[in-house]
Amino acid sequence: MFGYAQKTQMITPELALPGRDEAIEISGRHLVNGHSMMPPFPEDSEQLVLGLGCFWGAERRFWTQSGVIVTAAGYAGGYTKNPTYEEVCTGLTGHTEVVLVVYQPQQVSLDTLLKVFWESHDPTQGMRQGNDVGTQYRSAIYCSDTEQLENVESTRDKYDNLLINKGYDAVTTEVKLLDQFYYAEDYHQQYLARNPNGYCGLRGTGVSCEL
Repeated sequence: MFGYAQKTQMITPELALPGRDEAIEISGRHLVNGHSMMPPFPEDSEQLVLGLGCFWGAERRFWTQSGVIVTAAGYAGGYTKNPTYEEVCTGLTGHTEVVLVVYQPQQVSLDTLLKVFWESHDPTQGMRQGNDVGTQYRSAIYCSDTEQLENVESTRDKYDNLLINKGYDAVTTEVKLLDQFYYAEDYHQQYLARNPNGYCGLRGTGVSCEL
């Protein structure tokens, strides 16, 4: 069993688990709205991949947003190909738990989604979120293109200033272009719709993110 220090230390590519070529098979149909979780997505849609702790509660935060077409739980930000949940939990993949958000920008703005993101968790905690400790729970935003990346970095800097003024530490959220999103197993998809009384560890700071 890893100790705290080991669980919160990012693995290097050389030491990461190799994974596998075969992707995890999932039903591909969103349990709540019935939309396809798999591409191709509508041409007028955009995508954003968000990590804000355990993906069970994080996914529900976004499937309830007007203008969001579909969400999916998954893994990103690491090195292991097509990882399993058990592998991610070891800390040996480099991945964090994330939510794929496919949305229509004509109906919901990127800033609106980022406001939900920033206010739904504490982005100053490094390799943990509340009692959930490890690199798999780190705060992260993985962007589809450089324009989206620049917008995200701008909101991060603004919220960082707001939090520091309220006495919090600096934002530790990892922000970069998306390399690869891997779908999580079926039983993780829309978990809180399947298990209404299931665990949700999301806790915001209470600091409003005015964009």
